[in-house]
Amino acid sequence: MRSILLAGGVGMLGTLLGTRYAIRFLVKAGYGQFIRDDGPTSHHTKRGTPTMGGIVLILSVLLAYAVAHLATGTPPSATSLLALGLFAGLGLVGFIDDWIKISKARSLGLHASVKFGLQTAVAVTFGILAFQFPDARGLTPASTYISFLRDLPWFALPMWAAVIWIVFLVAAWSNAANLTDGLDGLATGAAAMVFAAYTIVNIWQYNQSCALASSGPQCYEVRNPYDLAVVSIALAGACFGFLWWNASPAKIFMGDTGSLAIGGALASLSILTRTELLMAIVAGLFVIITASVVLQIGWFKISGGKRLFKMAPLQHHFELLGWKEVTITIRFWIICGLFVAVGLGLFYGEWVVG
Repeated sequence: MRSILLAGGVGMLGTLLGTRYAIRFLVKAGYGQFIRDDGPTSHHTKRGTPTMGGIVLILSVLLAYAVAHLATGTPPSATSLLALGLFAGLGLVGFIDDWIKISKARSLGLHASVKFGLQTAVAVTFGILAFQFPDARGLTPASTYISFLRDLPWFALPMWAAVIWIVFLVAAWSNAANLTDGLDGLATGAAAMVFAAYTIVNIWQYNQSCALASSGPQCYEVRNPYDLAVVSIALAGACFGFLWWNASPAKIFMGDTGSLAIGGALASLSILTRTELLMAIVAGLFVIITASVVLQIGWFKISGGKRLFKMAPLQHHFELLGWKEVTITIRFWIICGLFVAVGLGLFYGEWVVG
């Protein structure tokens, strides 16, 4: 447990202390957020707030993982390095997007097709590598099965289809996190809860791993679950510490640098823990917010220009109804907490029932 506690503590302190200096640097350099004119008018007061805070979040997670392993003298695992690689790789795509916005002094960064192409390239690289590095039992970090609470034996995919499935998951979760990051602290607080939940999932999978001689019939075929717990708690701690500065009124935004990185972490944890469909429940708030955008676009096209919501994503709909930003954020956090509780309940209940 030492490495898990160290990773969580260093991750939290990294963003809690490091973000202060990032704010000073970004303000001095004039790297502020540009706000779209077609959004809620209350957001216009946020114009100029430092952005790209996701850099601190990414560095804190990587530092936390490194310190946890150096302090305990344990080598890193291929599984966790893949998770961190996807996390940092998508963060780099987000950084490029943020930098274009700042350097060009506009609210739009990378062209949508270019951004999607870069996300796909990172996802394909992750997907291919995730089927390499077999351990002594021949287990690779990712599986060719679609998974819920564990691999579903009747949903086996050929290798090429499994890579496409992984690319879809990465694209879906990275964009879901990006859409959720629309109010001060909303995505950060929700992500902290989800990552904390996956720390519990990973620890349980480690204690009930099929690699242990004492494992029972309900054991989990997951590669390096303990080390994934180190990654999960580092992510949770970093998000929690960043929330000190990102909560309303936000002193800094994570930008696409942070939101795409968080989305990559959500995708990698769901894939590497064999709980791909469970993540849709645990991170249900992200799913709902993404679904609101899909429904808005679909209804707009079907109805000939009518809107289902006043504005999408969903959090902005409630803003235009007159709800205060803090009220929306806290209530959405409560909804996220309920989804997390249901997801953990299903995960544990399946093991108990067998």
